[in-house]
This record gives sequence, C-alpha cells and structure tokens, in this order.
Amino acid sequence: MSNQSATPASLPTPAYADGSLRTHIKRVKLGLFLSSLAACLGVSVIGGLMLGFVHILLGVFGMNATQPFQSTLTSGIVTGLQLAALNFVLFLVTVPAAWLALGLSIGRMPHRRIAARAPYIRWGAIWGAILVGGTTFAFGLIESIQTGIGALLSGASVGALAGVGCGFLFYAIVRPAEQLRDVDISVF
Repeated sequence: MSNQSATPASLPTPAYADGSLRTHIKRVKLGLFLSSLAACLGVSVIGGLMLGFVHILLGVFGMNATQPFQSTLTSGIVTGLQLAALNFVLFLVTVPAAWLALGLSIGRMPHRRIAARAPYIRWGAIWGAILVGGTTFAFGLIESIQTGIGALLSGASVGALAGVGCGFLFYAIVRPAEQLRDVDISVF
C-alpha cells in the first residue's frame, strides 16, 4: 500500500458540505459602495462626453437645440445629457439612491448563489437606465412631452452605460463565483 497524499482539489466533497448551505459572502457592502460612487462619476463623465459629441454633431449639421422654450426631441436629448453631466452636483442624493437600487438588485445575487457575470451587468444596466432615465424624463416633462421623451432616451442610454460599468465593478470586487466555489467544510 502506498501512502499517496491527495490534493484537496481532487478529493470528493463530503456529504455534509452541501452546496446549498448558507455561506458568508464577503465584500458585498464594499462593492455596493464603490459601485454607487462609480455610478455617480460614470454618469457625469459619460453624460459630459456625450453632450460634447452631440453639440459637435449639431454644429456640423447646422442645428440649434439650445433655444429657450423650444420643445423638440433634440432639445430633450440635450436637456437629458446636461442633467446627466451635472449628476455629480447632487452626489448626496445620487450615491445613496444608486446604493439602494444596486443593493436591492445585484447586491442580493451572491446570497442567491448567482455566480455568472451576465446578470450583474444586465441588472446594473437596467437600474442605471431606470434611475437616470426616470430623473431626466421627469425634468424634461416640465417643458413638454417631446422634450421629456428626448430626455428619457438620452438619460436612459447614459444610465445604462454607467450601469454596465457598475455591474462589472461590483462583480470584480465581490467575485461571487470564487466565493461560492470555496465551500467551508470546517466543523469547528
């Protein structure tokens, strides 16, 4: 009989180490906090870059979308991008709102044993589009419905792009696949 030591990875998992047991997932609060900060900054940066790009396009095509009381879809798009670019001004409101939305969606996924990357990115984009698009839509409706729809389109696109980044960041910080794979089988 030879005395071969088996590596822990090659040993079968014991019966008492059920994968459905509740495991403690680390770094969720840190991931949520940093993702919400990144959401605030990301919306401002993406909104500012898109606003500059839209103004360049409007100048090239000779259109003017910044006349006061002009209720068009184009003025709504510009209004939504302006609101998104100034998102950092209200960071005392936007960071906790993003923290709450992300915490109730992607923050719960590791505890539900979801380890794939796609749901984190998808739900980050969905909540980014809802939060930013809803806010810009509400402010765009003050002027007219056309302006509100334009603001909704631009705000939702900026929010979705920032949400994708937040989903990636949260997944990179928490690393749920790694934490769920490492099952603690200690009994003491």
